Amino acid sequence: MPLPLIVIAWILVGVLLLATLLPLSKFPHGAVRGLEFPREQLFLIAAVLAVVMAIWHPGTAGVLGTCALALLAAIQLGYIVKFTPIWRKQSVKASAQLMEQTDRHVSLLAANVKKSNRSYEKLIALAHARGADILMAIEVDAEWIEALRGGLSEIYERWVEVPLDTGYGLCLMSKLKLSDTQLRELITEGVPSIRTTVTLRNGETFRLYVVHPEPPVIDHDTKGRDSEIAHVGLEAEDDPLPAIVTGDLNDVAWSSTTRRFQRLSGLLDPRVGRGFYNTFSATMPWMRWPLDHLFHDPQFRLIEMERLAKIGSDHFPMWFVLGLAETEAVDLDPGDADAEEEDETREMIREEKLRNREAIGSDWEDED
Repeated sequence: MPLPLIVIAWILVGVLLLATLLPLSKFPHGAVRGLEFPREQLFLIAAVLAVVMAIWHPGTAGVLGTCALALLAAIQLGYIVKFTPIWRKQSVKASAQLMEQTDRHVSLLAANVKKSNRSYEKLIALAHARGADILMAIEVDAEWIEALRGGLSEIYERWVEVPLDTGYGLCLMSKLKLSDTQLRELITEGVPSIRTTVTLRNGETFRLYVVHPEPPVIDHDTKGRDSEIAHVGLEAEDDPLPAIVTGDLNDVAWSSTTRRFQRLSGLLDPRVGRGFYNTFSATMPWMRWPLDHLFHDPQFRLIEMERLAKIGSDHFPMWFVLGLAETEAVDLDPGDADAEEEDETREMIREEKLRNREAIGSDWEDED
């Protein structure tokens, strides 16, 4: 291998080393936590570079470089392998009996529309085609709400609207009865979430949480995002009703924040053992990761899950169908948070609630 290529290869080794090791610190800053996102890409780069170095860089240095790259690839793989079919599934597939009990089913269509995207008709057409019981649109402003009402008011009787010009707007549309609905700003002013009770066709109820916390950015800490996700996790664990938490969490499925959320909440991730279902970015195929999530109580069973076609946004929409079983699934617990982790989490939430600041990224699309 020519010397210039050797130098480039070793620079890449250094970059991969930092990108792999820094997130292990769990330091709550966007510049660090953002490195958790591209684990698929970092794994592929490290694996390919290890093969290249093994072939083209002989000698002791080449062997050391190959071993280092193989180790870095293995670390990245350790985080993402659970989202492949070789891993044990976390969500149980619905039984034949539950499949027939359609009055125990709920279908959900979740879409981050991207506020500046004005292809309203694409989401409206998708909603008509799918006929979801519940449709959740994220990043909606007043123009989006007006368009959705114009195209979907005959389908959806119940609406929960939070139109905002900041990219944090929410809209929940439902064919099913909603009650005890709350619009909340859990942690940061200007970052809303929805909590509501949904009544299935058989009369049973569950709790639905729709969230869209702040994104991680390179010049800010992630305590706001982490606190909101953890807050909802603690609520879901204490909730007397089976819960579903869904939305654009601005976090990847394998991150330390999301894994802590699962330990706090006891909710299951249907992607585990099935696939990545990368929803962002819809416009850059080389930079995709799972940002749009649904976690559910073990009493639910998975019937369908699908990433849908583009709707003009930088996110793909997601489709889920769940069935509420009569008993909880067993031996599928994602793990429990210990007392120390719960205390640390509650303290982080308390401190973050006291901060007086604007929501991150609220002016990103002002020019669009």
